[in-house]
Amino acid sequence: MRRADGDARNASADLILRGGAVHSLAPGGGDATALAVRDGLVCALGDDREVMAHAGSATQVVDLAGRAVLPGINDAHLHATWLGAMWPTTLFGDEAGPGPVPHRPLLDDAQRREAILRAGALAASLGITSYTEPGLGPGEDHGESGAFGTSVALQYRALAAEGLLKARVTALWLYGELDGPSDLEHFLAGLAALDSSTSDPRWLRFAGVKIFADGIPPMRSAYTHHCYADGASATLLVDGTDDADREANLARMIIAAHRAGQQVGVHATGDRTIDITLDAIERARADHDADLGHYIIHGDLVTRPQLRRMAALGVGLDTQPEIALRTRSLVDDALGPGSAAAAWPLQAVLDEEVSLCLTSDAPVLSPDWRRQIAAADAWMGPAADPRARTERLLRCYTVEPARQDHAADWKGTLAPGMVADLCVLEADPLALVPAELPDVAVDLTVVDGRIVHDRATTPEPV
Repeated sequence: MRRADGDARNASADLILRGGAVHSLAPGGGDATALAVRDGLVCALGDDREVMAHAGSATQVVDLAGRAVLPGINDAHLHATWLGAMWPTTLFGDEAGPGPVPHRPLLDDAQRREAILRAGALAASLGITSYTEPGLGPGEDHGESGAFGTSVALQYRALAAEGLLKARVTALWLYGELDGPSDLEHFLAGLAALDSSTSDPRWLRFAGVKIFADGIPPMRSAYTHHCYADGASATLLVDGTDDADREANLARMIIAAHRAGQQVGVHATGDRTIDITLDAIERARADHDADLGHYIIHGDLVTRPQLRRMAALGVGLDTQPEIALRTRSLVDDALGPGSAAAAWPLQAVLDEEVSLCLTSDAPVLSPDWRRQIAAADAWMGPAADPRARTERLLRCYTVEPARQDHAADWKGTLAPGMVADLCVLEADPLALVPAELPDVAVDLTVVDGRIVHDRATTPEPV
């Protein structure tokens, strides 16, 4: 329970971190050497002397000894229940592209609960304090994995109510199959019956819906304006009698969700799919101009003109730069030599001021955010100011996901009054180049002012 305001002003801090580099990532917040936490919130930020004034006899003081503090990592696209079932296996493994999906089904609620808890422990060990489950619901109630159906949403509700989650969770409802077809009838029925209630929306929030609009370029299933190198063409995953009908149904889904006040995350990799999505969002906003934070998931073949439209419409992008590095040759094989060089235009995304979330898509890839930042830097090429780029990419795992979660006023940065979600790294990432970041250990993870991972005392999840 939070203390009353009067009590809080006179109370000592519960936790103080001092003697390091505290990167608040808050606008104008600058850096500090110490931070104090009280009742799950940051209560002070500054130099050691200023912050230690908040210490009392019961305050836990952690000597950073030169280590660095960051806002908690927020992976905006992480299939945690599936990850809990699969880890340490990932779909890519050590290969360039995705391999066969291991058959490790979650057969009952007890196994689903255990998978969520296992993923939570893994997330904590990586400094992840928030994540998005991008697709849970009736479309997968009979799915082979058992990791995406309505029963998973129910387990999240139970764990949140019991206070057992180690990370804050945002979820999107799914009314079709994962990586498979959906249809307008079931989508509209799902919207009509939608129940997004939770015991505490700061720990579990059902934000909206996910739509699988197309596949991926290496599999020649991204919906593009041009044929593939072998002359093949793809279709949308949304059901319809022909391409025009499928496109119209995808637009109807997006517009219906917008009218219902639901955020929409559209899995769209092909440029043609992205055009249809942006057209629908533009129509929806013309009818009811509310910024619901819709976003494109993956966006492999997004173009510069589309990025300008996204910025104007307030549409964000969630993407995985490690996939770009791993599948470069596969994309060139599918679309023609040189095609990959124009895909995943991360620098253009930043230049056009589109809100960018770097994500893992785990267990497609490892949930290790340090690898994604290193991959983004490698994909973008040499930086004129490496420190500025590192900080900008860190924001894509903290500040921008909080914005996507409609939570930037209470998480994503470290400032007085913000929730005390943070991680401690053994070295300062802003003193390194991104290629060095994957070797920097996460020493401590704090969520809501509570230590949920301490590398010194907690074994690494296996």
